[in-house]
Amino acid sequence: MPPAIDSSPWRRYRLRPYQVEAGRAILDSVFNRRGLTISVEMARQAGKNELSAQLEAFLLTANMLRSADAVKCAPTFEPQCRISMRRLWSRLLEAGLAAVCAREEGRAVRVGRARQLFLSAEPESNVVGHTAHILLEVDEAQDVDADKFDKEFRPMAAAAGATTVLYGTAWDDRTLLERTKQSNLESERRDGVRRHFEYDWEAVAGHNPAYGRYVEGERQRLGENHPLFLTQYCLRPISGGGRLFSRQQCAQLHGDHVRQSRPRSGDAYVAGLDLAGEALELGAPSRPRRDSTVLTIARALHPPRQALVQEPRLEVVEHYVWVNERHDLLYERLVDLLREVWQVRRVAVDATGLGETTARFLTSALGGQVVQPYRFTSESKSRLGYNLLAAVNGGRLKVYAADASDEYRDFWRQMERARVAYRASRTMNFFVDPQEGHDDYLMSLALAVEAGAASRPRSARGWVRESG
Repeated sequence: MPPAIDSSPWRRYRLRPYQVEAGRAILDSVFNRRGLTISVEMARQAGKNELSAQLEAFLLTANMLRSADAVKCAPTFEPQCRISMRRLWSRLLEAGLAAVCAREEGRAVRVGRARQLFLSAEPESNVVGHTAHILLEVDEAQDVDADKFDKEFRPMAAAAGATTVLYGTAWDDRTLLERTKQSNLESERRDGVRRHFEYDWEAVAGHNPAYGRYVEGERQRLGENHPLFLTQYCLRPISGGGRLFSRQQCAQLHGDHVRQSRPRSGDAYVAGLDLAGEALELGAPSRPRRDSTVLTIARALHPPRQALVQEPRLEVVEHYVWVNERHDLLYERLVDLLREVWQVRRVAVDATGLGETTARFLTSALGGQVVQPYRFTSESKSRLGYNLLAAVNGGRLKVYAADASDEYRDFWRQMERARVAYRASRTMNFFVDPQEGHDDYLMSLALAVEAGAASRPRSARGWVRESG
């Protein structure tokens, strides 16, 4: 029988029952030389890294009299492997093992003659030649390339028949972790030996009420159908893509307030400016060449300070569209609209490519506290898309009621045609297929949400609107 992991010396970091359950199964496979491949899915911040560190410290101590290696890989060395290494080192010192511990070559921790190696699983990393005698671990396995793992890491456990453990959360059905999970579930059906351990946020909240309150806040902020909430907290994999907005989300986006041509006294406004021009290619499909500049104006209603979700409610009240207008000719009009007419508190400006010059000029005219240049990259656009979905899901983004205008019609055409593609490392791309039209309104709306999140009220306003 393996030693009891729940009797470890790290009393300050005592494992919860669900961590102990998975830990015992891993130790059973190690000490009884079963050589199983085990998958562990835990909701974000549920303690998988603490479980991993205590397992590593436990097994290094148990094997300190023999020359043996354990291997842990992660999608990146910096910061992921580095953080894991620091956590392991801290647990060893807390256990009073400083006299027999050492750090080697910036990528290993030694206890006696046993070592824990930390290796990057990045595509270009050179890791061939190592052997996992004790345990092979894969951190954030949903972000590790499956081919890289199969060719270079899986063979490390073969010589000694070592147990392999993959940790992480869900993403889509193509990841290494999801593939391993499905294989493990099939093996369990055949022989009854449990290989997959899964603890969503509700399972964790049953042992940690404070965690449950935090995730409830995230559910309100993101919406229960948000891709990040589904994958990181509910552990439900998503499909590779499809329509950005469902019918329900489009219905949520519809507002009943009237369109405005000028601001109301006492209200705060933000804006999103998507500039026409050639954009960076962000992967397939890339943003097409566009010939329209779209400025979205939104009223920002900030919640009371005690509210669980602090992002403002945004009501889109006006659209301005310029077709085939040069940026230099638009500059004075934009300054007048943003500063003199709407007196916006914040405007997020597409500063990609040709937009960089206009963003710089607007910053000079309006100030850096007002203008937020936003450069589109794969990562920044992904954040923009997730924030847009969160605002829609949370009921914090509404568009003015139907007014039979060209702007209203074109806006909703883009919303209904908008698509999303989910990629590795929990990133996404959102767009309108070039064959179906442009994405000017869509990007301007997303930038307005970004501006709203960065705006700050001058005083506590609550949700009260001005009358009239």
